[in-house]
Amino acid sequence: MASHRRPKQQSRARVTVLTTAAAAAVVLSANAANAAPSEKLSKDQVKSKVDKLYEQAEQATEKYNGAKEKQQKLQKEISTIQDNVARGQQELNKLRDGLGSMATAQYRSGGIDPSVQLFLSSDPDDYLDKASTLDQLSSQQVDALKKIQDKQRELAQERSEATEKLKDLAATRTELGNKKKEVQGKLAEAQKLLNTLTAKEKAELAAKQQRADRSSSERVDLGDAPPASGRASAAFAAAQAQIGKPYVYGATGPSSFDCSGLTSYAYAQAGVSIPRTSEAQAGIGTRIYNQSDLKVGDLVFFYGDIHHVGLYAGNGQVLHAPHTGAVVRYEAMSDMPFQFGVRV
Repeated sequence: MASHRRPKQQSRARVTVLTTAAAAAVVLSANAANAAPSEKLSKDQVKSKVDKLYEQAEQATEKYNGAKEKQQKLQKEISTIQDNVARGQQELNKLRDGLGSMATAQYRSGGIDPSVQLFLSSDPDDYLDKASTLDQLSSQQVDALKKIQDKQRELAQERSEATEKLKDLAATRTELGNKKKEVQGKLAEAQKLLNTLTAKEKAELAAKQQRADRSSSERVDLGDAPPASGRASAAFAAAQAQIGKPYVYGATGPSSFDCSGLTSYAYAQAGVSIPRTSEAQAGIGTRIYNQSDLKVGDLVFFYGDIHHVGLYAGNGQVLHAPHTGAVVRYEAMSDMPFQFGVRV
């Protein structure tokens, strides 16, 4: 008689594992089938994103410039205070030495009771002269003590001020480093996008940029607007001499510039010192809100946060250092959101 045995069943755990794996495989297959392939950005899309990154980099650049200027100012102030403290300490040491000499002389002359000294003196008149000198020394001693106290208070105040400025300097250096990283990060991100383009697309964008740089200096019509002043005219001429030089963040010339670096450099050549950053430059002189009232050499500011500045060139044109990858050139003011002008 044949033996009928029930087939051996797989363990429940093994069935569960196999079922789960199969289900996962089905899900992955479905996802793979439904997933859209990553789309490559077009040349125009890349340029748009890169332009935005360059704008963000310039915003960070102006903050970087402000932190750098503050750092330099603090370093000068701290150096001045430290020099004052060193000189003050020397003065204090001299006052203390002088007081010590007076105290020694007074001790030596005051070792015997004054009435006994007078009685024993062979020359009473001479003794009385000496006694008068001792009284004078005592008065000088009081004055010296007051001077020492005043000098100690002054030095303590200056040291306290130096300590606070050193703390501010450390914070400013941290901010400077952070802004530098931010600028470099934006530029690296822009370069990464540009690297996704084909060699042909890169060449087309480069050619377009070169045409913009070249045509702005060769064929721009500046009209016949008068200069704001003799100094403004000289500043504008100095800026014109920089046409074709590259934009580099944090640069103030003479071989490269960022936007506020160009304007501050131009006015410096005209003998006028203006602040370093666009934000600070916006706070000087007389503001002009109507473009028709602008004159050649006026500072002109763009974007809501005033992170870009150039020089009015006439006929609706601005002479400026635009952004990374471009050079100092003329450009239509209508290409950017104009905010106001400033007559220095």
